[in-house]
Amino acid sequence: MEARMKNPATIIPAALKPIQELMKAAHSQGLPQELMEMIHLRVSQINGCSFCVDAGLKGLRKLGASDERIGLVAAWRETPYYTDAERAALALAEAATRLADRTDAVPDDVWNDAADHFDERQLASILLMTAVTNLFNRLNAPIRQVAGAW
Repeated sequence: MEARMKNPATIIPAALKPIQELMKAAHSQGLPQELMEMIHLRVSQINGCSFCVDAGLKGLRKLGASDERIGLVAAWRETPYYTDAERAALALAEAATRLADRTDAVPDDVWNDAADHFDERQLASILLMTAVTNLFNRLNAPIRQVAGAW
């Protein structure tokens, strides 16, 4: 496999630093790194970005996540491997990724469940992580960035 072109953020270098700063900001609110990587992985799975799915898998492995927690992120609702807080974060990330799938992009029950587990700054962190991952997916998937090419 070969990418169609270089990553747009490397072609337009002025874009790279702000993207990196957004990622840094998303990680700045003290949420567990493993949760942030699970959000990245799940959003990337939804968007079909193989490069980012690969990065998410490797990131979770590096953090020491179990095979079950890594492999079953796509089916988090039906497995016992995630906490209620993690489930709430994944539901919020999914809803914020699939905005057009329903008339109420993020239903109150999804938002309220997340708000029961996270404070406003942590919710902002989850939403930033979701948004930045969607940005990565939208840059990498169209150019067919090769998984593992990092």
